[in-house]
Amino acid sequence: MNARRTLKRLGFCLAAVVLGLGVPGALIPLLVPWLARPLGAVHRYLAARLLDERIPAPPRPRGFLRDGPRWRATLYLLLQLPLGVLAAYPVFCWVFGLVNLTYPMWFGLFRNHPPGTRLDPVPVLTPLGVFGANGFPGAFAAAAAGAVMLLAAPWLARAVTAADTWLMRGLLGPGRLAQRVADLEATRARAVDDSAALLRRLERNLHDGTQIRLATLAMNLGMAREKLAEPLDLAQARELVDLAHRASKDALVELRDLARGIHPPVLDTGLADALATLAASTAVPVELVTDIPDRPTPAIETIAYFCAAELLANAVKHSYANRITVHAVGRAGTLTVRVADDGTGGAAPAPGGGLAGLAQRISTVDGRLDVDSPPGGPTRVTVELPLRA
Repeated sequence: MNARRTLKRLGFCLAAVVLGLGVPGALIPLLVPWLARPLGAVHRYLAARLLDERIPAPPRPRGFLRDGPRWRATLYLLLQLPLGVLAAYPVFCWVFGLVNLTYPMWFGLFRNHPPGTRLDPVPVLTPLGVFGANGFPGAFAAAAAGAVMLLAAPWLARAVTAADTWLMRGLLGPGRLAQRVADLEATRARAVDDSAALLRRLERNLHDGTQIRLATLAMNLGMAREKLAEPLDLAQARELVDLAHRASKDALVELRDLARGIHPPVLDTGLADALATLAASTAVPVELVTDIPDRPTPAIETIAYFCAAELLANAVKHSYANRITVHAVGRAGTLTVRVADDGTGGAAPAPGGGLAGLAQRISTVDGRLDVDSPPGGPTRVTVELPLRA
């Protein structure tokens, strides 16, 4: 487990103990609703700084009694009382685990009395109770208990922070309906921006490429017609016709590429065949496994195809992989496409990068992108899409 993340979780547990047991316990219950919003903001700040968990703030209040986020925050603060008790356990294990681990080092300093002197056992605090350490066997038993407590502290902190994070998402955020509306508004804005960008790109490609080639074709054909109307010059007329023929072929190629960018023809027979064609044309060996009993809608197939194409291109270009695996499985209304490689790893969705673009494209249909790429590899990128959109 990452040491820095463990320390952050233990620090959050300590903050939960202070805020959960100290603040609500010291306040008069009638004052809690008035302070619920500012205290909720404090918890959201701590979650962002210590747990890297950013919870959106709820909308502005609309009256006291009708302020749903205020009463949800009040419920959260009341639940902090029992949760603060649970948060004390990892802090206790952390502090007294270190103390118990040192028993064999200093135990002998207090056992230099004359022979025959009877001393009380030294108390050893553990989460399960207190036992007495008498003699060096007891000191080493205390050290063993301390080692177990130190090993258990990160896992206890992880469980407590997971429960607290779940409560914060549900009670300190904008609420499920408001969050859903905000997500849909953001998704709609991204979809509109993507559509506008696609139209601008198509217009630019048509204007700068195909339109110029067609204009050149028309000009060459006009010049050839003029040469044929004049005293016949077969060599020059043939050259103009050849130029027009080449221009028409180039224009067809560009139009075909533009059409392929909108909807790849290989998807006409289904996503499985399209992925097989994509895997066969990749420079690195690709192992493909597909199991899609129900065919997705055309929009989902197109997104899945372009995601697989982008991920395969990234693996070939950046990962130095020797082998790539692609799994496409459709189950319970969800299409899962997973691309894994044995390369160098280190992939992350950077702003403006390819993975961030894929995440935005996927979010327009309520999909999800998960990137697991530790330094040194391997890299696993999972795309989850609904079968119907």
